[in-house]
Amino acid sequence: MSAALAPSPSLRTRVERLSGAQASALSLAIGAVLWEIVGRVAQVPFFPPLSEVLVRLGDMVVTGQIVGNLAESLGNLVIGFGVSLTIGLVLGTAMGRYRRVNAMFGIYVYALLTAPSLVFAPIFFSILGSGRGSIVGVVVMYSTFIMIITTASAVENVSPGLVEMGRSYGAGEWRLLTRVILPAAAPSIFTGIRLGVGRAVTGMINGEMFIAVVGLGRIVTQAGKRFDGAGVLAILLVIIVVAVAAVALTQLVDRRITSWVPQTSKDAA
Repeated sequence: MSAALAPSPSLRTRVERLSGAQASALSLAIGAVLWEIVGRVAQVPFFPPLSEVLVRLGDMVVTGQIVGNLAESLGNLVIGFGVSLTIGLVLGTAMGRYRRVNAMFGIYVYALLTAPSLVFAPIFFSILGSGRGSIVGVVVMYSTFIMIITTASAVENVSPGLVEMGRSYGAGEWRLLTRVILPAAAPSIFTGIRLGVGRAVTGMINGEMFIAVVGLGRIVTQAGKRFDGAGVLAILLVIIVVAVAAVALTQLVDRRITSWVPQTSKDAA
């Protein structure tokens, strides 16, 4: 009798009980339904229903348009992000650790971060031509500077007590960096890396569209010229999947490297 009279859980309680994966799946399902409804009701050529976009995507996969171009785009992304990550970690660590380095490069880093990255595309095209080098250059411009700034901030905000403790045990500068400072700054550094991954994907597709017309950018450009809204949105779905997969891979590496950090510390970072 008491069980029958017990109040049912509120909507807020039910939402709070959802796991992260369940919440994401629910959000995607709602978004898909809304896309389908709006696409069918609005009848706008460049916003077809999701079902039509998925059919178009399936046709592109079957005809081989996706696989080869996706491999080309991933190559550009991996090379460009690899260069960006190296520059971001090295220069960001130096700027966060040494004030003179920060004074020398800080003004350029902040200026280039706020500048529209795509305006450098013609410069790369005139210097490197229409090959992969220009696209990699655009990816680097998009993703490097946010990682420099977040790495510098993370290194600078490491507790002085940790540094002093390392010195008291006789650690030199290199050991302080590799054994104390960088491990302590790792959670915040990975926040910047996740941001850099997203910007790198944006730089990849923009570089391919406006410089070399290769990879996924080529398909988007061709579909746009044909006023093929379903084709453009199909490639957009592929690009979103690439971005989500890249961020997920970064989070996996983050969890492995910073597994020693208490969860509360990660949340605060």
